[in-house]
Amino acid sequence: MAAHKRSSSRRQFLQTAAGVTAGAVVAPYFFSDSPLMAQDAKTKSANDRPVLGCIGVGDRWNAVGPQALNFADCVAVCDVDTAMTDKAKAKCEDVQAKKGNTRKIEVFGDYRKLLDNKDINVVTIVTPDHWHSKIAIEAMRAGKDVYCEKPLTLTIDEGKQIIKVLKETGRVFQVGTQQRSEMSANKGEFKSQFLTAVALCRQGRLGDIKKVQCAIGGSVASGPLPKVAAPSTINWEMWLGQAPLVDYVAGPNTASSNKTYPASRCHYEFRWWYEYSGGKMTDWGAHHVDIAQWAIGMENSGPNSIEGTAKHPVPFKDGWPTLDNQYNAATEFKVVANFPNQVEMTIRSDTENGITIEGTKGTIFVSRGALRDVTGTVIADLKSENPLPEEVITKLYKGKKPGNHMGNFFECVASREQPISDVYTHHRSMTTCHLANIAIRLDRKVKWNPETEQIEGDDQANGFVKREQRKGYEVVG
Repeated sequence: MAAHKRSSSRRQFLQTAAGVTAGAVVAPYFFSDSPLMAQDAKTKSANDRPVLGCIGVGDRWNAVGPQALNFADCVAVCDVDTAMTDKAKAKCEDVQAKKGNTRKIEVFGDYRKLLDNKDINVVTIVTPDHWHSKIAIEAMRAGKDVYCEKPLTLTIDEGKQIIKVLKETGRVFQVGTQQRSEMSANKGEFKSQFLTAVALCRQGRLGDIKKVQCAIGGSVASGPLPKVAAPSTINWEMWLGQAPLVDYVAGPNTASSNKTYPASRCHYEFRWWYEYSGGKMTDWGAHHVDIAQWAIGMENSGPNSIEGTAKHPVPFKDGWPTLDNQYNAATEFKVVANFPNQVEMTIRSDTENGITIEGTKGTIFVSRGALRDVTGTVIADLKSENPLPEEVITKLYKGKKPGNHMGNFFECVASREQPISDVYTHHRSMTTCHLANIAIRLDRKVKWNPETEQIEGDDQANGFVKREQRKGYEVVG
């Protein structure tokens, strides 16, 4: 089919999809009442749907990719590891063949070649964290709408750069913080316990919020890892990207957090190296700190100060690890952030994973498996005699019906609105997480101005707001 006809077909899809509401698809936390999915099921021509390119097709993509395929047709996959692209190509072709789409999938080792494809109008980015910002910015510049996994940024400055480009390009951008949409594991009692918790706070049912606690778990320690040759399928130099050029190290998977992979700098385990991520502070903080700031009305602001204590698996000097052959992100921590509205937020590695919200009328706990009263009867009253009006949740969800996270993204691709997990609020919650890591790495209190978005009175701490980037891999906003 000619290119102009393909474009016309996609416009027709966008006009049709703009009036429907995203619902659930496949995962156990998703809902099933989905007009958009019904539209998907009726679609006979691949040309009626957005055209998708998948950048980064490793472990997490195995959830994100198939979800995106419910709404778009993939024409290209990209990864610096050919073992990953081979599997992703086969999976995409299999899924699409079952829908009558026999289009072949192009395979790339360099994401820039995928972005050069003018037919692609949507990309998923599921790479290690230190690649997110550069690829996302270049994808927006190439005219693509973006779905990018959390945490979106490696530094505070990267968040500012992404926002600048988002405003300039007007693209649609969804961050993969699924707790804003899904994660209802209590058999339908609440469609989303996280949205319900936020709504209860916004309605004043907890009274004045005084404290909020995010328990997110700690990172793991690996012990010394020997230098070995990188797997032959991986372009190791490109995998490192903006990070320093270092040797590949790896050890037995008994030292890893995901036993599918060996302990290393690479697949899945990159999370526990400050060079590529932020440990649990950003890995899970991207979820719980996001919900907590939303609940206390600080989703577009940030703390005035942040301080805490931590245990790192290697010695640090001037905020940097002194050993380069083992995981270095904090295994234990307790951080306190004070916000302009007088709410105190604690981020900690111990206690039950979840968010505790303390108000003058009661305290609740919310996690992926629970929403319960700690003190008072806020949840008990909600269940029995005082349910939340449905429009309260809808208003919180930017006027749309809550449901599938990926569905919300594609609905907004059609309507040209920003999705529920937008870059602006995600940048603010990630700023809190990045500040927490700066504070524990330097072992001192950090003062932050949420209006100017600047660290005040500490030049050394301010040096962590952005990082030196390896030549050729700089993030340019």
